[in-house]
Amino acid sequence: MQSIDNYDFHRKRAIVRFDFNVPLNEKFEVTDDTRIRVAIPTINKIFAGGGAIIAMTHLGRPKGVAEKYSLKHIIPVLEKLIGKKVIFAPDCIGDEAVELSKNLKPGDFLLLENLRFYAEEEGKPRLADTATQEEKDAAKKELKVKQKDFVNKLASLADCYVNDAFGTAHRAHASTALIAANFPNDKMFGYIMENELKAIDKVLDAPERPFTAILGGSKVSSKITIIKRLLDKVDNLILGGGMSFTFIKALGGNIGLSICEDVELAKNILEEAEAKNVKVYLPVDVVTTIQFEEVFKGNGNVETKISDIHNISDDAQGLDAGPASIERWRKIILESKTILWNGPVGVFEVDTFANGTLNIAKIVADATSSGAYSLVGGGDSVAAINKFNLADKVSYVSTGGGALLEYMEKVELPGVKAIKE
Repeated sequence: MQSIDNYDFHRKRAIVRFDFNVPLNEKFEVTDDTRIRVAIPTINKIFAGGGAIIAMTHLGRPKGVAEKYSLKHIIPVLEKLIGKKVIFAPDCIGDEAVELSKNLKPGDFLLLENLRFYAEEEGKPRLADTATQEEKDAAKKELKVKQKDFVNKLASLADCYVNDAFGTAHRAHASTALIAANFPNDKMFGYIMENELKAIDKVLDAPERPFTAILGGSKVSSKITIIKRLLDKVDNLILGGGMSFTFIKALGGNIGLSICEDVELAKNILEEAEAKNVKVYLPVDVVTTIQFEEVFKGNGNVETKISDIHNISDDAQGLDAGPASIERWRKIILESKTILWNGPVGVFEVDTFANGTLNIAKIVADATSSGAYSLVGGGDSVAAINKFNLADKVSYVSTGGGALLEYMEKVELPGVKAIKE
């Protein structure tokens, strides 16, 4: 397998799959440039080696060509971060893209328009809801042929392929998996992909102990596979956020109107944890409000109280970990040598209910400064650590989201497999 460190980029055109799916405001301005910033080491490496870059990425979920999803909106931020002019192709596979790629010189940066303007990128037919099964089957067959042509056109623009989009590595899309076959001896991971895989492997395959996983978020069901996998790996499992109420209910607690899923599933997880000698730490208290509907509209100006998590009033909902829970978890985290954090422990987007997640972030940062290895991953956890300006205080912040979870669940990611084959 080729490595970006030893590959000769001299006078080569590298087509690179980035994940520049950044948030835009109503003026089409980039509001968080993290996904572009983290790609700079890969960009600099290719330029330093004498190569030119053809950048491909998606933005949003368009159902065809749409102005608001055009990548031209990210050009000002991109130019500022890479320190040079961006050449833009208004169609990722059109004649103009071919012509522009032919004329690239070392150090040039060509940005192709949004890949998802073409259904061929994701390989999903765009049909009306009323389409019959026969129509769906015919459309799939036709799209498969078109997708092959789409991949070939993209590949024809370049001399080598670099996949640096870990956030989409779990998708078997044209640009993340299929295109790699066109470069059997000239394909490699970029630094984001490389570092993501190393960080996750370090945590799951060679953790220094004690190893503590902190899992939050709203639903147990979305984390069931990762919880079961972690039970074979961790010493301590801290469960917070909305998912914790299902476990409290399973233990006979009164959770009021707090979110709750499959109680039997929670019981099974607790029994399995006990059998495997994994210590589970649930919240003991919680910040509640009876005005929770206002909170979910983004209004934090509501009355709150600290409640025993086993005895929440029938008209209230728990929305953040309480102070006693944080102190209980603090000791466990600070004694850990390896820490995995996935998911907030409260509705951190609303300041009134952000204290629990802020404290978890600070404690993980403190443990890291004392020598622990910490991996923070999952969209909401990353958003939280960035909101509190603590990203540089932990060992590694994963940009992966769904890809991170699937890789941790030992699913073979198409974008990873395509490079390794």
